Amino acid sequence: MQNILILGMVFSTLVGAILTLITTRFNRLDRWLAFGAALSSWGCSVAVLIQVFGGDIQTYRLGGYVPPFGIVLVVDRLAAIFAVMAASVLMAGFIYTIHCHDKCTSYPAFIPLFLFMHTGLMGTLITGDLFTFFVFMEIMVLSSVSLVAISDDPLGLEAAFKYLFISAIGSLLLLISISMLYASLGTLNMADMARLLISENPPLVRGAALMLTCASLLKSAVFPFHFWQPDFHTTAPTPVHAVLSSVVVKVGIYMILRIVTLLFVEDAAAVQGIFVILGVIGVFFGSFGALRTYNGKRLLAYSTIGQIGFILLGIGWGTPLGLVAAIVYAFNHAFVKSALLMVFGLVSSRTTPKSADFKDIGGAGRLMPPIIGALWMLGGMALAGIPPLNGFISKLTVIQSGVDVGDFLPLFLVVFGGIITLTYVFRTWQHVFQQDNPALQLEIKSYGDGVLAPTLLISVCVLLGIYARPLIALAQLAVEQIQDPTHYINAVRLFIGG
Repeated sequence: MQNILILGMVFSTLVGAILTLITTRFNRLDRWLAFGAALSSWGCSVAVLIQVFGGDIQTYRLGGYVPPFGIVLVVDRLAAIFAVMAASVLMAGFIYTIHCHDKCTSYPAFIPLFLFMHTGLMGTLITGDLFTFFVFMEIMVLSSVSLVAISDDPLGLEAAFKYLFISAIGSLLLLISISMLYASLGTLNMADMARLLISENPPLVRGAALMLTCASLLKSAVFPFHFWQPDFHTTAPTPVHAVLSSVVVKVGIYMILRIVTLLFVEDAAAVQGIFVILGVIGVFFGSFGALRTYNGKRLLAYSTIGQIGFILLGIGWGTPLGLVAAIVYAFNHAFVKSALLMVFGLVSSRTTPKSADFKDIGGAGRLMPPIIGALWMLGGMALAGIPPLNGFISKLTVIQSGVDVGDFLPLFLVVFGGIITLTYVFRTWQHVFQQDNPALQLEIKSYGDGVLAPTLLISVCVLLGIYARPLIALAQLAVEQIQDPTHYINAVRLFIGG
């Protein structure tokens, strides 16, 4: 099966990046070209999602070579859900960028780098072999590091260097694990690895599994691998931060799901208990970090650490309902977090210091159109899990999966952690949107264009809260498929020599 739409998911933005390098002199033109490329990628992702849930797993063999000797792109139900999530948020990011007032967005390198990050992100989700996953991961990392380095924030360059060195550790772990697996199994194709590991367990495999898991946890900023995230995300330009904290961190979550359901199924039970512990710690660490921070964007960066903890709990419990909860939570969180970051970008970009520090933006929301405050309140309620928004559905599925397992202590702890989320959401609302600050001066700029992207994202949050059944049904079908690795293995149609 050669589905050309799969190529469009990745290479439409790669072509767009090349075209925008040519049109850098025309600032508005390259932004609209970028949006067109992102829209094309989103359209291909949605079309493949429909095909995957209406039929078989979709594949594309690059160069026509038969796996495992050639590179194959594979989209099953899990990959399709994550790809649509990523493409939707990235498209909103480009809409926001078109009318963004951050100075760095006008630099010639910004749009091409943003598109390269899009390409790397989508590639990691649909590649069928580990080395190509590593390549796409590095494209995504180097692009995001460069985008943070050219940020308007004076600390952006320092944060970029910090993450570059820390990410190098994760990349080294990933590369060593790939080398160990290749030395043990003689293949890099994930379907072929899964086929061989059903009957074999070479000595190096468990060490490779540990390294691959640690690399994935680092990329997702899971406690205790989180230390790079607050500085790196806080200093990023708003459109980039909206993507980093919502979908880029989900690449590690996606790989963890592949580890426990495809590659190392026999060893999954040994690490899932650790995931539950790390998830609980992450919920509290992220929530208390957000509660004590001094900066709106930093608050949301710490919040991501806590929200990833909820996702890790579902994976750790490992039941079908737990995996459904993890997928639903990952999907819903992406829309909530990106919308909130865009709202904060609208607020901070209108202040004279262009800062998201609470001392600089206290009372700023009170001087802005009511829709901006309404968007923050709706997004904050979704993040805290208040009905009828999609965050409530996310937390409800996690609670149901915990009750199903009977693991009540972690469940009680994370419910309490959700209350902390509500605390810092309302504290921020009061400080930014209700406080009276007569001395504050805002720049007069149009709000209409910048509000479009967060409004679209919040609309999705409302829709997925009121009408949650389709997403839950898709997640259930995805879990049914990934719990039997033979579906993935057979879809790739490996050449097995005699």
